[in-house]
Amino acid sequence: MEHSTSELSELGTRVHLGTVDIIVAVIYLIGIVAIGLLAAWRHKKREGAADEYFLAGKSLGWASIGLALFATNISTLHLVSFAQNGFDTGLLNGNFEWMAGFTLVLLGLFFAPFYIRSGISTLPDFLERRYNRTCRDCLAFVSVLTAIVIHIAFALLTGGIILEELLEIPMIYSLLVLCVLTGIYTIVGGLLAVVVTESIQTIVLLTGAALITYFALWELGGTADSPGGWDGWQNLLSILQREGETEKLSMLRPHGDPDGMPWYAVLLGYPVLGIWYWCADQTIVQRVLGAKDEQHARQGPIFAGVLKILPVFLFVLPGLLAYALFVDGRLDLSMITVDGEVQSKGVYASMITELLPLGMRGILVAALMAALMSTVSGALNSISTLVSYDLVKRFNPSVSDNTLVRAGRIAAAIALFVAVGLVPALNMFESIYNGMASIISHVAPPITAVLVLGVFWRGSSARAAASVLIGGSILGISVFTINTFVPDGLLNQLPGGFMMMAFTLFVLCVIGQVILSLMLPDPKPVAADGVLNGSELAWETPLAALRIPGKTRLGDPRLLSALLIVVMVILYWIFR
Repeated sequence: MEHSTSELSELGTRVHLGTVDIIVAVIYLIGIVAIGLLAAWRHKKREGAADEYFLAGKSLGWASIGLALFATNISTLHLVSFAQNGFDTGLLNGNFEWMAGFTLVLLGLFFAPFYIRSGISTLPDFLERRYNRTCRDCLAFVSVLTAIVIHIAFALLTGGIILEELLEIPMIYSLLVLCVLTGIYTIVGGLLAVVVTESIQTIVLLTGAALITYFALWELGGTADSPGGWDGWQNLLSILQREGETEKLSMLRPHGDPDGMPWYAVLLGYPVLGIWYWCADQTIVQRVLGAKDEQHARQGPIFAGVLKILPVFLFVLPGLLAYALFVDGRLDLSMITVDGEVQSKGVYASMITELLPLGMRGILVAALMAALMSTVSGALNSISTLVSYDLVKRFNPSVSDNTLVRAGRIAAAIALFVAVGLVPALNMFESIYNGMASIISHVAPPITAVLVLGVFWRGSSARAAASVLIGGSILGISVFTINTFVPDGLLNQLPGGFMMMAFTLFVLCVIGQVILSLMLPDPKPVAADGVLNGSELAWETPLAALRIPGKTRLGDPRLLSALLIVVMVILYWIFR
């Protein structure tokens, strides 16, 4: 059963925040805006300098890049929807977080070096140098559209749901305040202001999420009559065994699993989504493009991959703990129950108001605002960069830096206005996160195919890439439309759901691009002024990137990547 945002607000647990909570939230809002503006003011070397505004003057270190990648990715969508998914299906959706670690290794080792060496400002710029102008235009259009819908509108939707319940004010008012405050330092300060604030917001976000996990585990310890203790994990295992739900702890499910995401769908489908999201999405990759050098550009994504281990325990696990508390009679969810069915979109808000004492709820409100603001600010900065470089500068190559910055600021303001208007329409999905992932699964395949073949195969031709980008996008949109209006149709019957749909579309795009590249090969590339172009922007062999040494032995991205992969394999074995 689906319910609108307003209905969920009525269902939600209404508990007033304490004075201390309100003070913490207000201080956070004022502080983060002030820090963003201060960072921009102190770093400003030249008035209106485009590189300073859009790419932070190429000054970002690996730690800042990693924290910013994590903060831009994690939004209220993750906090609310992962708790919902944890309640409904257990740890299964944690695959979106742990599989990201493998994709971030690809970004750090294989894609980042090319991006830095080619001196690009945007990912569409890279596609033009590798292929042609048509590819650039296609990716620019899709990037702006997905930044508005995926990164901003979905984050505003989930943030609005939970803030309306906690603050007891209409959603539109809280969203407008946060959008205005976020827009101030993002539009004025550019990428540096975004990255500095994102680094702080990551710490606040993780602290708040850790509090929820801790209090949920503590509440689950002891007994139903006397909750509270250090036996929370053992009690969780006992409750799941008693309820016959031990599969909720499994990350890799068998074929035919009722939750619709078997292990092969994860292994085949996620890389298609992940490579688009982490390696080809301007909102994400822009942090890498602002690196001070290639070494930091390679190390930053790997650090982000380490951070991506945490969300399973801090965002997904709390939802599973809420399920155990609920079935054991220790968590009252009557306020979000309709006709005997828990409306799990409201689980996270209920956990905040029921499990956290007054005084600590303000930290969670600050964490929620941090998640929302960091995602919105990152997307706004990428939109302003795309519009300035891929639209304004394309038609007026001699445009001044001041004009570029002004155009970027106007584009960001318009995008924010459009995203707010889209919020009501996106509440159609029963699981908000799965709804977002479903949209991505139909958009990502042609972009992933064009990027992967372009970087790893020098024979991939420009006309083939343009054909696949256009044709694959039309195919994906058509399939998504059919599946939306005919949910019981044949196209919706693939085992593995939207993940296998993504893989299927990807395979079709790869086959099409290989055939067209052989039929329509490119002429031999010619380097202009020492700048790499065409097939020169591809590795000689798929493993050539692994020959790039690190500046130090312990800081070698290859060693760091190997260690991260080993840790991820061990975690998957434990939660298999």
